[in-house]
Amino acid sequence: MITINLPEKVKFIIDTITGAGFEAFAVGGCIRDSILGRNPADWDITTSAKPQQVKALFAKTFDTGIQHGTITVLLDKEGFEVTTYRIDGEYEDSRHPKEVVFTSNLLEDLKRRDFTINAMAYNETTGLVDAFGGLEDIDRGVIKCVGDPLERFSEDALRIMRAIRFSAQLGYEIEENTKQAIIELAPTLQNISAERIQVELVKLLCSPHPDYLKIMYDTGVTKIVLPEFDRCMETPQIHKHHMYDVGTHTLVALKETPEDKVLRLAVLLHDIGKPRALEVDEEGITHFHGHQIISRDMSEEILKRLRFDNDTIYKVAKLVEFHDYGNSVEPTKTIVRRAVHRIGEDIFPMLYHVKRADVLAQSLYKREEKLLLLEDWQRLYEQIVADKECVSLKTLAVTGKDLIAEGLKPGKEIGEILQALLQYVLDNPEKNEKDILITYFNNYLHKIG
Repeated sequence: MITINLPEKVKFIIDTITGAGFEAFAVGGCIRDSILGRNPADWDITTSAKPQQVKALFAKTFDTGIQHGTITVLLDKEGFEVTTYRIDGEYEDSRHPKEVVFTSNLLEDLKRRDFTINAMAYNETTGLVDAFGGLEDIDRGVIKCVGDPLERFSEDALRIMRAIRFSAQLGYEIEENTKQAIIELAPTLQNISAERIQVELVKLLCSPHPDYLKIMYDTGVTKIVLPEFDRCMETPQIHKHHMYDVGTHTLVALKETPEDKVLRLAVLLHDIGKPRALEVDEEGITHFHGHQIISRDMSEEILKRLRFDNDTIYKVAKLVEFHDYGNSVEPTKTIVRRAVHRIGEDIFPMLYHVKRADVLAQSLYKREEKLLLLEDWQRLYEQIVADKECVSLKTLAVTGKDLIAEGLKPGKEIGEILQALLQYVLDNPEKNEKDILITYFNNYLHKIG
């Protein structure tokens, strides 16, 4: 006997609707997550009442998708979607039904849902309604379509990526018939908008199993949504520093990366340009000269294609460009300060995680030495931050106004002199005091005068 603790507001909505003579249940992902012991992000409710009948029962509602039977009930500024039981009509674009037909039968509504684990409903009177084996599939750790998987994926091609994403989030296997349907219908993902693809890709990458991207490759999904990754899977790395092909190296590195969108996107794309840079020497050893810049440019193209925001594109591209920076350099505080200045104060702290994941996905050759070197860089960076040493114009003790007060005319020269002062401070952090820098500035003017 499954008992689910419904939030008080959800119970209030269900009780209000059932008190008026209709059926109402919490449904879908909130039931799945409750069974798994997770806190649901949202609570959706399904009901036999028509939208207008639901609206008549509550003081504050607004039409979310009333043509599809969904309205939102507002309780103390918190919204809950309430949707009428429905049967979807024919799908015309691998995404949306041409029409929906309302029904009074809960099972008709549940059978149109994507996966068995998402097709369960619950209220305190009836208990758990699980007509398609969702509870059993949770116990087995399986992602399985409700009914015919070819039909489910034909209705909505985005369900193909959702199946793999749920698999990655939950660590579940994809049931064989469901997997075969994904393989057959993967090309229909070309009908799905880039924005929708982006959302599912990010959810997969930020899951506990980002390496399940391999399932996307094996089923032909990346061939449609990220074909550049397919080339990585087919590009060998025959070199003492590597033991995997480019794609597998990326998958292993993803597992070593913190669950952060920017970091995991950067690791996904850090070597995306290697297939284009591939060279093989006379001994059969592979080389990828300049792949950092190629990967940076490709990252920008891919992220723009997938409609990512400009801030994400900027950060990921920077991390990709500099992921190999300083790999063979013994750091000093001066070297690290200059690196932070060049790479950016906003980017440099994230770079450690990308570089560490990269090392842990390489061969064992000199791995310990590489990790120790990386720790030295990180230790010196943390000292620089703790000592509040200047690494950019933001913390330079002199401003353009100070230079104007010293008699310099406004113009391009001010920027050039500020940069010269910053270079002086990067080498001499103890000199970042206004009086010292003004004296240095006046001496500088005297020399060039």
